Amino acid sequence: MTVSTRMLRNFTSPKGSRLPGKVLALALAAAVASPIAAPTPAEAQRGKLSLIRDAETEALMRDYAKPIFRAAGIARSEPEIILVNDKSFNAFVPDSRRMFINIGVLMEAETPGEVIGVIAHESGHIEGRHLVRLRAAASNAAIMSVIGTLLGAGAIAAGTASGTDGVAQGGLVTALGAGSVGQRTFLSYQRGEEAAADRAALRYLDATGQSARGMLKTFDRMAEQQLFSARYADPYAQSHPMARDRHNSLENAARNSKYFNKAEDPVLQYRHDMVRAKLIAYTSHPQSVARAYPRSDKSLAAQYARAIGAMKSRGKGAVPEIDKLIRQHPNNPYFHELKGQALLEGGDPRSAIAPFRKALSIKPNEPQFMVWLGYALVAANNPANLPEAENLLKKAIQRDPNSGVAYSQLAIAHSRQGERPQADLATAKGLMVSGDFQGAKRYAQRAQQNLKRGSPSWLQADDIVSYKPPQLERRR
Repeated sequence: MTVSTRMLRNFTSPKGSRLPGKVLALALAAAVASPIAAPTPAEAQRGKLSLIRDAETEALMRDYAKPIFRAAGIARSEPEIILVNDKSFNAFVPDSRRMFINIGVLMEAETPGEVIGVIAHESGHIEGRHLVRLRAAASNAAIMSVIGTLLGAGAIAAGTASGTDGVAQGGLVTALGAGSVGQRTFLSYQRGEEAAADRAALRYLDATGQSARGMLKTFDRMAEQQLFSARYADPYAQSHPMARDRHNSLENAARNSKYFNKAEDPVLQYRHDMVRAKLIAYTSHPQSVARAYPRSDKSLAAQYARAIGAMKSRGKGAVPEIDKLIRQHPNNPYFHELKGQALLEGGDPRSAIAPFRKALSIKPNEPQFMVWLGYALVAANNPANLPEAENLLKKAIQRDPNSGVAYSQLAIAHSRQGERPQADLATAKGLMVSGDFQGAKRYAQRAQQNLKRGSPSWLQADDIVSYKPPQLERRR
């Protein structure tokens, strides 16, 4: 899911590029940001919240959530599920439109029901409007300011301000600058609200014909964690207290449901196993992956994990292992995506074009596949590819206006075609999404100097120049 620094030499000095070095550096910084990657030590010290993007994982989470959102009566707004690159078992909802879920939830959960139970519980907080009081009572509201910042940045970058239509979709970045996000005390709810969300979750599960066994298993896990001191307890256990009591109070109601003994959906279980293997492979040391998925394990999930591990260590040398996956399931778009990434990682972007194109042909509306293909077309350094790359990247941004990689590659495509104002504007939009508002203003101002005053592009640049992010509240 990532493009390593080995690929930098293919982009830093594009023939005929008019982008100055700093613009290219900024574009590359966004381009190589890993959708699945641990925060650097410096990021961790600054308390940044690291988010990930992965089409396969996001699709699974949407399918988990849709029935629950309908049962909760929040399907119309359909809260966006945002994946946090944190291996702890945690989830929270800072507003009614976003649900943050750590990848640790997926990595620890053995069944779909455990994840669905978490989604159902957090949906209970949204339906119960617990967030209004939470925001008012929070001792540190910095996270809400960050969410507001993302909302504004997403709107501006997508061109949904100043005379344009549309609704901002909120920004996703690889690392959010918000030191107080890690303060899990902010995530604590009143005990009554926790109980209400638990009961609501049971209702949603029953209404959708799903078992609450996974939810009870989650409480068991939390109760075990609470045996340790608060210093070592998992953040989810700290912010959702009294797990054993909650388990006991819900167990009878859960067991009385006619769906309690219903088996897990085999299709969802298969997809869960695949996503879990992917996350473990991308975020763990190769030796840990080998222990979790030894060669003796012939399951497709184990083969997937080992292929990803090989791609991380050998680049395009992993293609034979990935091809074995493709032969077994030729219509799995994520296997073709992995092959394209391995080739891109191995310094062969021209060969990466075909597997990315195949992935997109199987799932034609997936914006992340559009970005990957656009990236490979730009990286191939063939001028004939640039119009197609530009078109793909613009389509991807229309569907997902928060992709820093899309903006960075679009900037390079514009630059190589001699379209410097548009390159500057794309760079400015990418910087907006990443939260570098001052840098975005500088490039937007430069773009305006060479754009027709009053044109749509000029107005978008003006929105960026005029944007004022909300001020973060500081703890006293």
